[in-house]
Amino acid sequence: MLNTRTEKKPAISPEALKGLVLKVLDDHQAEDVVVIDLQGKSTIGDYMVIATGRSSRQVTSLAETLIQALKAKGLVGIKPEGARQGDWVLIDAGDVIIHLFRPEVRDFYSLEKMWEADFSDPDQTPDTPH
Repeated sequence: MLNTRTEKKPAISPEALKGLVLKVLDDHQAEDVVVIDLQGKSTIGDYMVIATGRSSRQVTSLAETLIQALKAKGLVGIKPEGARQGDWVLIDAGDVIIHLFRPEVRDFYSLEKMWEADFSDPDQTPDTPH
């Protein structure tokens, strides 16, 4: 079985990949874009990008546009999760994980709050209540 992390590894740095994602989101009017630096906090990637689209249609369009841009940079095997419904789309771009939400879905899950704690404190772990 192939390692999907290796398959998706782009020919560009994590910082450049993050920059590409942010440019696409800005160009296509995503709202409330947040970047969470995961380096040293998690092995799932270097950055998590969270953004809001005004409607299911815009969330789906943002996802499609991002996937095209990522593929143009050499990423392969990108399979977005949730694109059909357009409420919450997850795109694993290897070093950058992208979450696209409709406003009320983003408010409900408050995903970025999960990453607010400083897990470098040995007394706090992801399983420790805050």
